[in-house]
Amino acid sequence: MAKARARVGLKKDDIVQVTTGKEKGKKGKILSVLVDEGRVTVEKLNLFKRHMKGDGKTRQAGIVESEGKIAISNVMLMCDKCGKGVRIKRKKLEDGKRVRVCAKCGEVMDKI
Repeated sequence: MAKARARVGLKKDDIVQVTTGKEKGKKGKILSVLVDEGRVTVEKLNLFKRHMKGDGKTRQAGIVESEGKIAISNVMLMCDKCGKGVRIKRKKLEDGKRVRVCAKCGEVMDKI
């Protein structure tokens, strides 16, 4: 049985705020959205360290720090006008274009 995909209202380069977990309250830019897994990677948040072996040519051995994935349900899109994480709605403009809108203040989130 195929897993149902959730409708994702987030895109790469969006600014989000983490709502739960050890990074709660922190803000960052989305680096990637993994729709099938229901997760996002946020810049400089949920960091982990991994010991990497050098390959002798290009990569040097050492401890590499990188961003881990965070569940989409644990982040909220930041509204420029409200100044905090908000829920979003979808709205159709007069020209037929669909945009994301702040559910609280009605500000258009997409750059037009």
